[in-house]
Amino acid sequence: MSRESALVTADWVEEHLGEDGIVLVEVDEDTTAYDKGHIAGAIKLDWKNDLQDPVRRDFVSKEQFEALLSDRGVSNDDTVVLYGGNNNWFAAYAYWYFKLYGHQDVKLLDGGRKKWELDSRELVEEVPTRATTSYTAQEQDTSIRAFRDEVVAAIGVQNLIDVRSPDEFAGRLLAPAHLPQEAAQRGGHIPTAGNVPWSKAANDDGTFKSNDELEALYAEAGLDRSKDTIAYCRIGERSSHTWFVLQELLEIPNVKNYDGSWTEYGSLIGVPVALGDEPGEA
Repeated sequence: MSRESALVTADWVEEHLGEDGIVLVEVDEDTTAYDKGHIAGAIKLDWKNDLQDPVRRDFVSKEQFEALLSDRGVSNDDTVVLYGGNNNWFAAYAYWYFKLYGHQDVKLLDGGRKKWELDSRELVEEVPTRATTSYTAQEQDTSIRAFRDEVVAAIGVQNLIDVRSPDEFAGRLLAPAHLPQEAAQRGGHIPTAGNVPWSKAANDDGTFKSNDELEALYAEAGLDRSKDTIAYCRIGERSSHTWFVLQELLEIPNVKNYDGSWTEYGSLIGVPVALGDEPGEA
């Protein structure tokens, strides 16, 4: 991937509205945002009710993902353009999800809903009707998904990037105040992890910073391009944004998102934990 192939501009989207083979998909943290107005022709995916297993802490299965996209009218050969609020926070999460299940032609609208609204572009309330399809997903691509045992093994060996706020990283805060149910049993971070809050990758208008700026941002945190990389946050959604930056924009090889993240790691028994603002030692 590259910036040119992973991102599209608001102008590009406006020029291609209604074009066959292009599906706009809105995914927001606020799952009601779409209902208040969205880009014409866009469909909605609810990150919590559509993409999460209703019982286990995991994603929906391959078969459930196939049924979801078939019902929403998405075909295997469609170009899927994802966008959402808050610097494409949950849109990037959905992008990683599409990649996990093998949909190759997927892109982010640079700046997402924020940039679209700042440009005073049109939003509509009409919900489009799309014919159902027979979508076929691939088996999960675990080359982009990290699990707890490999995360523990990566301490002091690979790049670990904690994309939460400095207070979460240091252990001063277990979870954001509006999400107390997502707190782990312990605060802190995985030893040797660098702290680069996810939103530092975005400009004020929600678009991504230049590649030169992004390279400098992660180099300052000690990221070594010669090593494999694992990004994590609290539940894996903020770190999806960072995964997108590292793998899709900067084309750094072997980057994984640890979606178990701190809510899993911070509740494990016997694993090492570091406190404070420094990475800590292995």
